[in-house]
Amino acid sequence: MRRMIEMIKQSAIPANMMRTAAKGALSVAPAEMVEILVYLSTHPIFGNEARLTLAGFDQKVAKEVCADPRTSSDVLSYFVSADNLRLPLLSSLLENPSVSEDMVTRLAMQASSRVLANMLWHPRVLNSKSTLHAISMNMSLPEEDGVVVRSALANLGENTEYLIEQAQLDAEANELSVPNEILDAELDRYVRDHADEIAADEDKPFDLYVHTAPSQPAESPETSGAVVGGAREVPKLVAFATVTPERTEDGAVPDPSIKKKVSAFQKISKLGVGQRVQLAIKGSKDERFILVRDGSKVVCVAVLESPKITDQEVEMFATLKNVQEGVLRGIAGQRKFMRNYAVQRNLACNPRTPLDVSLPIMKSLMINDLRSMSKNKNINDTLRKTAVKLYKQRSEKKSE
Repeated sequence: MRRMIEMIKQSAIPANMMRTAAKGALSVAPAEMVEILVYLSTHPIFGNEARLTLAGFDQKVAKEVCADPRTSSDVLSYFVSADNLRLPLLSSLLENPSVSEDMVTRLAMQASSRVLANMLWHPRVLNSKSTLHAISMNMSLPEEDGVVVRSALANLGENTEYLIEQAQLDAEANELSVPNEILDAELDRYVRDHADEIAADEDKPFDLYVHTAPSQPAESPETSGAVVGGAREVPKLVAFATVTPERTEDGAVPDPSIKKKVSAFQKISKLGVGQRVQLAIKGSKDERFILVRDGSKVVCVAVLESPKITDQEVEMFATLKNVQEGVLRGIAGQRKFMRNYAVQRNLACNPRTPLDVSLPIMKSLMINDLRSMSKNKNINDTLRKTAVKLYKQRSEKKSE
């Protein structure tokens, strides 16, 4: 007996059965159902329905399909593409030997910063020069994860000096040029509005804020909706470069960009609150990255008032868990930040974002992000239930 997928490819079944297939409701093995849906995803009539079904396909089954070396290359190519990738499936795909190096490289060049951060946890990626080079060329790569890429390439014997120089040029190009008059005016306004808070905290030494969360199961890189690279790497890198300022045990010279961050960290640690507020508004990107996690609320919130802050920085700040609640409220309270969809999504997915901030954002989220949140056990139960409700409403509306 011929497989159903073969009959569909030969247009040997009626339209009503094709519609049933696009909804994933045929009585066939799960692996064949996925193969049918991938084939129908490009169909001019049933394509939208098939893509929607794939986006919500049972995660356990999808993982098994993506991990199976016998899965067809068309199915693997579909799931590993940047447009269709579901983050919980990433590890299964990377561990599947049938997922070619070319597929992974294409993903590395097109993936979002959140996907890149998760890729950088995987041994296959860390041991592949071609993939690491592809990641280094991705415009979405944050500088903090760029350090990880360059370190991994150096471990594989690659000369990364040109990547370091390029990263420094990119950082300088991305740093907004703002006239001193505007910076001075913004600093004067902030100091005037927060004079009492600055005076109260003036003797408070610099210390990175650390949120003490209730005891709970450790997050897995593949199931968490938050970025697992970036900010999380900085304390490790600071410690590494501080302990070995000249050379590592094997004689390698540490990445100069790490030393640059250490220099900023050491500079900030010697400043009082008033000086740190000034640096938060007038300083560099590296300094803002450190100060947004300052233990003094008046300092970390001042970072958001800097005229030099970029959209990319705010997107990343919205994912951080070790920041004071005032930072996340501050981001949500500024219309210029909330016009950026990535900021809205990152705030909604961040378990540290207060519920009264997250809930109103939910209505603006896209259906795929609602689906991800509906399965994210790291967020508040109320948020997850709201995501399930909104996802069902949007799905039903699309299928009408």
